[in-house]
Amino acid sequence: MKHQPIFDTRFFFSTAPLPCPYLPDRMERRVVTELIGRDAVALHEQLSLAGFRRSHGIAYAPACAGCDACKAVRVLAADFRPSRSQRRVWKRNADITGAFCEPAATHEQYRLFTAYQKGRHGDGDMSKMDFFDYQGLVEDSSIETHVIEFRDPGGSLVGACLTDSMANGLSAVYSFFDPGLENRSLGAFMILWLIEEARRQGLDYVYLGFWIPDCAKMAYKVRYQPMEIRTADGWERLGSVAVAGAGPDRVGATSASERALTNDPEADANLTLGEIL
Repeated sequence: MKHQPIFDTRFFFSTAPLPCPYLPDRMERRVVTELIGRDAVALHEQLSLAGFRRSHGIAYAPACAGCDACKAVRVLAADFRPSRSQRRVWKRNADITGAFCEPAATHEQYRLFTAYQKGRHGDGDMSKMDFFDYQGLVEDSSIETHVIEFRDPGGSLVGACLTDSMANGLSAVYSFFDPGLENRSLGAFMILWLIEEARRQGLDYVYLGFWIPDCAKMAYKVRYQPMEIRTADGWERLGSVAVAGAGPDRVGATSASERALTNDPEADANLTLGEIL
């Protein structure tokens, strides 16, 4: 996929190898750059098309030695047709309303965020976040970002999704919900809501981050079809990529940043934007 280059002196750097949070006995490494300056929005758009994700004020992509398991995916909103179980989830939550809110952290959101972390990810790093950490997650963004709040008929906050707006879609950055309402399947409902909202706005895609087939908490994303996967050749329909019979390390191909680090796992990445794209 060809992109118009942004001519600046921006560089990308690698993180130190750390234990992978998704797959056992593997090491994670990322290529990162800051989303700052007058071109932050344009850079975010361009990097998102190249399979990067945003967290706080940085864009990142996996670049792990000997592993290619993480694949950026996006749902084709206009072509999406819910499965029977997804239709049940939608109907079950017909009384839930979603609303775009400014990216300003509230204590109500943080209480729900904390309950979610304790109920679903009690051993994770995010369970240790205090209010100011959460505030950074929500408010540290140089692009158009919203918190979509989901409330029940009584006005109680039952879910939230930090969402970036892009020229061609909506990007789900992070979502959380009331772990005590498991029968509602609120995580699935929020994705269905984003797909419907993308359609309403005339947007093509909903970006869901990284799909990891061998990680249960990340493999669910493949349920939202049709879906495109980012490979070295650009975005391809998931069904057209040789997935069956291949391990997750063989799905797609590595990016320039992944190849740069894979060739020398101990080397520091100091790449230009042109080399990344």
